Amino acid sequence: MTTTDAARTRGPLDLSLPERARLEEAIDIATRAATDGEATAYAIAASAHTGLSLALREGEVESLEFQRDRDLGITVYFGQRKGHAGTADFRPEAIREAVAAACAIARHTQDDPANGLPDAALHPQSLPELDLDHPTGLSLEQVLSVARDCEARGLAAAQIQASDGLHLDASRQCGLLVNSQGFAGWQQSSHHGLSLSLIGEDREGKRRDYWYAQTLDDAAYAEAAAVADRAAERVRRSLDPRQPDTGRFPVIFPPELARGLFGTLLGAISGSALYRRSSFLLDAMDEAIFPAGVSLLQRPHRPRQQGAAAFDAEGVATRDRTLVEDGHLRGWLLGSYSARKLGLSSTGNAGGAQRVEVAPTTDLDLAGLMREAGSGLLLTSLMGQGVKLTTGDYSRGATGIWFENGEPAYPVHECTIAGNLREMYRQIRGIGQDVDPRAGIAVGSVWVDGLTIAGR
Repeated sequence: MTTTDAARTRGPLDLSLPERARLEEAIDIATRAATDGEATAYAIAASAHTGLSLALREGEVESLEFQRDRDLGITVYFGQRKGHAGTADFRPEAIREAVAAACAIARHTQDDPANGLPDAALHPQSLPELDLDHPTGLSLEQVLSVARDCEARGLAAAQIQASDGLHLDASRQCGLLVNSQGFAGWQQSSHHGLSLSLIGEDREGKRRDYWYAQTLDDAAYAEAAAVADRAAERVRRSLDPRQPDTGRFPVIFPPELARGLFGTLLGAISGSALYRRSSFLLDAMDEAIFPAGVSLLQRPHRPRQQGAAAFDAEGVATRDRTLVEDGHLRGWLLGSYSARKLGLSSTGNAGGAQRVEVAPTTDLDLAGLMREAGSGLLLTSLMGQGVKLTTGDYSRGATGIWFENGEPAYPVHECTIAGNLREMYRQIRGIGQDVDPRAGIAVGSVWVDGLTIAGR
């Protein structure tokens, strides 16, 4: 590292984004080119990203990368024929070439009655302040110190033999979406994350586990000590595992794994799965798919929350929605294209759901759910992609903690949990109040009764 480089580490990390005017200039060139190309409609998105990514192992920096990226996405329509092209080159001639490519593609495709911009009336009249952009005030020197201290604390913990690596990242991103209906929407956000993986050893070999923090602001780095302690604890409780008996038992998903259950639900009620008839929830509108008391709410305008957004990928206004009410399915997730394919209207969900909150059904936390369930498996990790959206069949490799009389008994590995999501959703006996805020699906621990566990 040169003297100049070392001096730079003492100032705040430079994660500055380009001025909005620079993105507007690129979009202006693209809109004029689309108009000159006789496109009947267009939507153009300009985005920029800047970030730091750090990988550390045993106190040594394995990689340290700064990224500054930008992208321009151009979609044009000639009637109901659509073309799309993109470029990371913001020189005027490169932008015009990308627009020309999009126009050529559109001219050579067939009409699709579902193509087109969203209904102009669905664009937001004003944009809520979501307060999502919080760049760090730390210097690179301070970030490296946080990383090294976190790993050192983990390595000093009882029964920890080695580090499997620490990863830290800080990033900011912004985007401007403009279309020929007059819509212009700007969104800007930040992300900060820290994760540590540690290694212990028992009679059968090495055991790895990890923990992480993830926030919109740099509070994630203030959680470094807690991340190290939790990662070490997870390693210790994984040592000397057994295989569980085969049978049907209660299974508890901690919050970080429970959101996967509901992420699959969101995929199954998305427009693309519905019009392709590849969802296990086809024709399930207003059906009781969960027990009474279970509700899923979309709350996209929560300030400073993961998954918040003022508009969707097409510029349609996002809004509060009830997706599941007292166990009954009440809403699909539709963009303009999928809505037209289904003969419906956009729900403002092009690109997916925004900030979904799963309401607790009890005031218990994970430990309380274990006491209520009595004996069963508390999951700590899931492996594989054994979920079929078309049928709802669910089969995942798992590790965890076997609990008896509501208390942890011994670690478990080399088992599989299996069922069908239709049945699993109906067998939910409790959703805890220990909500994990680290993702766009906010949910507590979930107790699913009577899942099949394949062990010894």
